[in-house]
Amino acid sequence: MKRANILPSAARRPAIGLAALLLLAATSAPAGAATSSPGSPGRHLEGTLPSGAAYMIDTPADWNGTVLLFSHGYRPQGSPNPAVDAPDAATKKLLLEKGYALVGSSYATTGWSVQQAVPDQLAALDTFTQRVGEAERTLAWGQSLGGLITTTIAERHPERIDGSLAMCGLVHGGVANWNSTLDATFALRTLLAPHSGIRLTGFEDASDAAASAQRLGESLGAAQQTARDRARIALAAALHNIPGWNDPATPRPAPDDHAARQANQYTAVRGLVAQPGFLWRAEAERRAGGNMSWNTGVDYSAMLARSAHYKQVKALYKSAGLSLGGDLGALARAPRIGAEPNAVRYMAEHAAPSGRLRKPQLDIHTTGDALVPVQVESAYRHAVARAGRTPLLRQAYTDNAGHCTFSPAEQLGALHTVERRLTTGHWGSTSPAVLNSRARQADPSTPARYTAYRPGPFSRQEG
Repeated sequence: MKRANILPSAARRPAIGLAALLLLAATSAPAGAATSSPGSPGRHLEGTLPSGAAYMIDTPADWNGTVLLFSHGYRPQGSPNPAVDAPDAATKKLLLEKGYALVGSSYATTGWSVQQAVPDQLAALDTFTQRVGEAERTLAWGQSLGGLITTTIAERHPERIDGSLAMCGLVHGGVANWNSTLDATFALRTLLAPHSGIRLTGFEDASDAAASAQRLGESLGAAQQTARDRARIALAAALHNIPGWNDPATPRPAPDDHAARQANQYTAVRGLVAQPGFLWRAEAERRAGGNMSWNTGVDYSAMLARSAHYKQVKALYKSAGLSLGGDLGALARAPRIGAEPNAVRYMAEHAAPSGRLRKPQLDIHTTGDALVPVQVESAYRHAVARAGRTPLLRQAYTDNAGHCTFSPAEQLGALHTVERRLTTGHWGSTSPAVLNSRARQADPSTPARYTAYRPGPFSRQEG
């Protein structure tokens, strides 16, 4: 996409315009730095954006004219926050060898930083134009929270990019994400620690959230020792769509090995309690100005019946001699949690995809993702359909466990699929066979595991 200048148009958000106007003072090299051209050496550039975010740019010796704007995933508050411009070192090396230019920022803040990340990423793109040159084609891509940031850029700033790739993205958005997380912690507290008073939302500070996480974690550890409570943990996992194989370092259990699948779910649930369910939620609540999730009016019996894990939960309850109907009744009777409207509005404004794509987007997801379950793709597919933009979206799935565990081959195969769509004007086949062929051509040394798959419904469609 050719662009005449680096400054955003008047139609763009004022914050972005300000960032562009301040670029000259913020970058570490003067404006108009030499442009990479065929035959010139590759370059590595770093600097600071007006917001305080760091940026990184890498260009190859022979630039093919395409720049890839990479959005990284969630970084907990207080963790290191360097700029990155690719998902991993091996993929970055391949992309540079194939002539792609790369750019990305750190975002001005860690945590649930979608509001800050979008303008920072666009400012990083402006910096690329200033310091390297005008791109012929711009693709936005990102993983995890960065998949949501990429999708937000695609929907709200389509004039800045030509196409997008969301990998293992939170494409269901912030409201739905925190609702689904609440479903799991609510079920765990109600069934494992019903009289504990453990706080699930509305934390006073990080230490308050950490104390709640520790108390529920202790209950969870004790519960895993009995068959009855293992069944209850599986029920909570099902409400959050946690798969029975979610760690690629462990063997894949047979579909009817309910005990092994529950053990894997337990490990993932412990991780959810230790981090996203409490500490990450507390940081997001601080940004949003209060609790942004609710379970008033939620029918957990109906939710479980729609789950891909319903049969597993039924079998574990039967084996333990425990009444599933009784526990579902306990969930129905337990006092519910309401959201604060201002916090919901914050999440809806800054981190809730509408489905209104105007440029092609490909989503890819592993089938065994516990942190961002694959069912979120169903939520985004429905949003795109409601917006009447179905022809612009394609979704594909790799047969692997874990969050964002894509090989370099799979990532390049996906990027090449988006590029083909832009070059030809139509998607053509995005079958697993075609995607795997493109992946193997891009990098025959790493796995190509695209598979025929369609995820079930996302649990909290109203979110």
